[in-house]
Amino acid sequence: MHQGAHVQEQQLEVWVMDEHRIGLKPLVRRVWALRGQRPIVPVRPRYEWLYIYAFAHPNTGRSFYLLMPTVSIEAFSVALQEFATCLELTDRQRIVLLVDRAGWHRSPKVRCPPRLSLRFLPPYSPELQPAEHLWQFTDVPLVNRCFDSLDELEQILVDHCCWLEHQHQAIRSAICFDWWPAVA
Repeated sequence: MHQGAHVQEQQLEVWVMDEHRIGLKPLVRRVWALRGQRPIVPVRPRYEWLYIYAFAHPNTGRSFYLLMPTVSIEAFSVALQEFATCLELTDRQRIVLLVDRAGWHRSPKVRCPPRLSLRFLPPYSPELQPAEHLWQFTDVPLVNRCFDSLDELEQILVDHCCWLEHQHQAIRSAICFDWWPAVA
């Protein structure tokens, strides 16, 4: 028997990831209204923020979301660990994560979990990041609403992101670009 014959084949998945700032500054969008009536949207801008860390697998539409208080090397390292824990990676699995070139992504201080590696988009190419298209889904419960506190906004987002994690077809249709590899 060949010495390497008992070695199990590794399973490779390519995921995408990005962060999105949301907060108490309202997201105002157009809405339908009856002819002759002007819609009213309450606005009380305050500058307090949360960040959605979104991970998605374009081929299947699987996704994972975290709400964090900031973007930083430490927060990114925590998000990577939570993502790896959620996936319950085995010795046979390996994840490649496509990220942009934000300073907290490229720092040598980033702690990447075992079996997870980062790959960077070319500079100045946000149109290539499939994860950018997740924000159209995450913003839905926030549009034209005024929240009294970050806690209230966070609870709405937690519920919505939990629901989004089960919307594989919608996520896939938004982020699986025609150039994305068919098997990953």
